[in-house]
Amino acid sequence: MTEPRPVAVHVDHIALSVCIIAKDAASQIGDCIDSVGFADEVLVVDSGSVDATRAIAEMRGCRVIEKAWLGFGKQKQFAVAAARNDWVLCLDVDERVTPELEASIRKVVANGTIHAFKMARRNRFLGRWLAHGEGYPDWSLRLFHRQYAGWSNDPVHETVITTEAIGHLKGDLLHDSAEDVATYLQKQNRYSTLHAEALYAQGVRAGYAKLVLSPLSRFVKFYILRRGFLDGGPGFAHVAVGCFAAFAKYAKLIELDKKP
Repeated sequence: MTEPRPVAVHVDHIALSVCIIAKDAASQIGDCIDSVGFADEVLVVDSGSVDATRAIAEMRGCRVIEKAWLGFGKQKQFAVAAARNDWVLCLDVDERVTPELEASIRKVVANGTIHAFKMARRNRFLGRWLAHGEGYPDWSLRLFHRQYAGWSNDPVHETVITTEAIGHLKGDLLHDSAEDVATYLQKQNRYSTLHAEALYAQGVRAGYAKLVLSPLSRFVKFYILRRGFLDGGPGFAHVAVGCFAAFAKYAKLIELDKKP
């Protein structure tokens, strides 16, 4: 497939706050900010960066707030509450808005009657922009009016909660983590631990059947039914890592339940 188009040059701003949570993201945050120059506010909530993250954001005209880490859900909701506009777009530092997605955002913020929108996120893995499986379209609810929606309190795998109808935007949100495989696996290991702890705190328990069936069903869903095999080796590796993360999550949940 062809490479995604580069970001556009922005002229007129819209009444939108882009909310970014960050820590030690100097190598990535600049491109993220540059892709959302159409918003009249970019708010960066930093949780103790020791690199140039804050300086890069301020140099680009962002408003930067320091906030100790609260967990993903609470940290993102803190950013939403601190924004100057009711319409917010929540991004991670390794994500970029394409010109097509920008056009869709402009339209719904100006004239939309729906107050929450999902967008197709395209993931890059092992040097390839994925087009199937878990890698795409990976629908993510990131644009919403904060009077009608907000982030959950989950420390990981946070979601936007709304009782409103949800629309779908045209255009892709590019997710290019620029991580090596070792770093990506470390992140998945950390996330699976946090998720297992959150489930345990909620009273959820799992047996060995779940340990086996969850990664298996995930593989069937994303590699076969959603045709992850069409993305070649990177597609297989991306799905395989997701399956292992599911296995690790339930193994850790079982371990928590068996501890004295």
